[in-house]
Formats: sequence, C-alpha cells, structure tokens
Amino acid sequence: MLYVLHDLSRRALAPVATTARASAYLLRKSPFLGAPFAAAGWELLHRLTKEYPRPSFDLASVSLDGESIQLREEVVVATPFCRLVRFARRAPEATQATLDAQPKVLLCAPLSGHHATLLRDMVRALAPEHDVYVTDWIDAKQIPVDAGRFGLDDYVDHLLAFMRHLGSGALHVIAVCQPAVPALGAVSLLASAGEPTPRTLVLMGGPIDGRRSPTDVNRLATEHPLSWFEDNLVYPVPHGHPGVGRRVYPGFLQLTAFVSMNPDRHWKSYRSYWLDRISGERESAAAHERFYDEYNAVLDMDADYYLETVRVVFQEFALARGAWSVRGKKVVPGAIRDTAILTVEGAEDDITGAGQTHAALELCTGVPAANKRALTAAGCGHYGIFSGRRFRESIFPELRELIARHHR
Repeated sequence: MLYVLHDLSRRALAPVATTARASAYLLRKSPFLGAPFAAAGWELLHRLTKEYPRPSFDLASVSLDGESIQLREEVVVATPFCRLVRFARRAPEATQATLDAQPKVLLCAPLSGHHATLLRDMVRALAPEHDVYVTDWIDAKQIPVDAGRFGLDDYVDHLLAFMRHLGSGALHVIAVCQPAVPALGAVSLLASAGEPTPRTLVLMGGPIDGRRSPTDVNRLATEHPLSWFEDNLVYPVPHGHPGVGRRVYPGFLQLTAFVSMNPDRHWKSYRSYWLDRISGERESAAAHERFYDEYNAVLDMDADYYLETVRVVFQEFALARGAWSVRGKKVVPGAIRDTAILTVEGAEDDITGAGQTHAALELCTGVPAANKRALTAAGCGHYGIFSGRRFRESIFPELRELIARHHR
C-alpha cells in the first residue's frame, strides 16, 4: 500500500504545486513592499511539492579548438531495460575526419536511484575529444512485467553486449559508482574468455570491496538480513504505470534514504534558497534549482537486481573474495592483462569509503604495475568525483591523459 499512498499523495499535491507556482509568478509582478517575501515562500512551496521528471542531458553542442561541434543523442542499442545512447558529433568535413578518429568511450552510468543525466558534466567534458556512449537505464516502473526479470547477471550481460557491439578491444570504459563492480566483472569475463578487453578501465567511487572503511551505506547492508530489505523496501508498481505489478525498490524511498544521510545539509540548502529568492540572488537560487532538479529526479530499480546487488556486493563481498560467478562463469579480475586501470576515490566520500575502489588494483594481478594507478581527489565527496569544479579541474585531466596515452 505504501507505493499506492505515495502515488495518491503526489496526485493530491499537483494542484498545490501549480497554485504555488502561479502565486509566486503573480507576486513577482506585484509592486507591494512585502511581495518578494511572499513570492519566495510560494516558490519554496512549489519546489517542495512539484514532480521531478527525468531531466534531459541538454547538450546540443560542445566547443573544440574554438569551433562549435553539434551533438545529437542517438540510441544505438535498446533493450526493455536500457538504452545505449551515443552523443553523435557533427561538424564540417575536415573537422569530422578528426572527430571520427578520436577514442571511443563507454560511460557506464549507475543504476542506483538517479538517471544517467547525473553524468552530464562528464559527457560535456568528454564529448569534444571522444566518441561518447552512455548506458541510459530505464525506470523500472516503465517496464512491463512481460519484459521478464532483471537481475545483477542481466546487468553484466548488458555491459558485455555493449562492449562487444562497440568493439571491446578499441574501447575505453568509465564506470561511475555502482557499475564499478559489474564493469570490472564484465572486463574480467572478456579476459577469461580470451576476447579483447578495453584499452582502459576507469573505476570511480565504486564498492569493489565494501569491507574497507565501511560507511553508513555498508553498515546498513551488513546489519540487516536480506529478508529485511525485501520486506521493507520492495513494493509492486501500482496501476497507472506501464510496469504495474513489477516488484521494485521505489525511487521515492531511495530519495528518502539519500536525504536522511545528510538532513541538515538539505535543510540549510532549502533555507538558503528561500533567502536567495527573497534577496534577489538569482544566480545562487538557479544553482540550487539545477542541482535539485537532478537530485530529486529518481527512478525505480527492479527488485531482483536490487536484492542481488545488496547480497553479492554489500553482504557477501563476492568480487573481493573471489567468489562471484555470472551465469556460472567465475569472475577472475586477475585474468585481465591488456587493460590499463585507474581507480578514483573522493577523499570526502561518505558513500563509498576510502580504499573500496582502489581495492580493484590488488585484484587485477595480471595488469603490469605501470598500467595501474590510484587517484584520491582531495576535497571531493561522492558526487564531486564526477561533477562540478573539482572534477573538471582535477579529475578529468587525468582521465583525458590516460585515454590519450592508451589510444592507438
């Protein structure tokens, strides 16, 4: 019933959000002395009651050597569960030849609550000099039950299929957060099968070994049996959605969990937004809106995938212990030989603890030491390793250099 009640409450709040927005607009036009104060209150109410749909990437062009390069999203592979989206670049013929020779990058977006658009900064940074493809996972409430189940093995199968489709031996792979485990698993399976492996693999803020420096996320998983997660966090999609009847971990519960990790920070942020709207600080208020338009837009995860991830990654630590098998094939990171590996952690990350991602370098015993590197970004929290100023200034140059060095 919880999901049903949530749906009903969202529908009930829709008129409130509409009224709040209209009232704020009218008050902003008002000449009365107290109008800005009242308008700010209505604007805050609108932000708290509105729906947050999936954002767009909103990347129409990028600049290369002062020349504008047009971007167009193209779906190159589609399944009921994921779209592989290419940011195709179009330029005059002379420039196009240069673009076509640039490295091909598969950006593995997380399936852990937010949409792939959370990686907008990474796409924007990569696109001028790379042919970028992104895994755009589908909101589970939009997937009909007759599309079948989706588990952790299916996630790995998707990454394997995408790598093979793009030509795994000529590819550069970047996995952000949750997909660090399945991405390393997929590359390991390619290596064990004697197939070409990507030229580079970048793992960013992912729980390769959650036993190291456990955070609240890790402790939650280890302090409760798997049955607790199934009983308390899994619900069927209600009527009114294409995926009616599919068991999911609902996005609204995930958002509640995200907020509960830092409630004071979010309260202060909304308070600052209200004050900024009163005082007319438009730039600061707009930055708040951009962030929360993305942060509050969440998707449902298939229950099978979610529960298997909790068990395999956060309770059994199967990859780190050498005990993980996918479709009956053992995952052996030590089989990787020809892929350069970079692990990236944020020094202030409170979601993926220190050493959890760097643990991948110890597992990849077949990769020469010269082709393995750990980068810990000072001053970066979890989101800072893939978005914002510190990512652009400190981390992206390292990614760019790695890819260029291993692009042949």
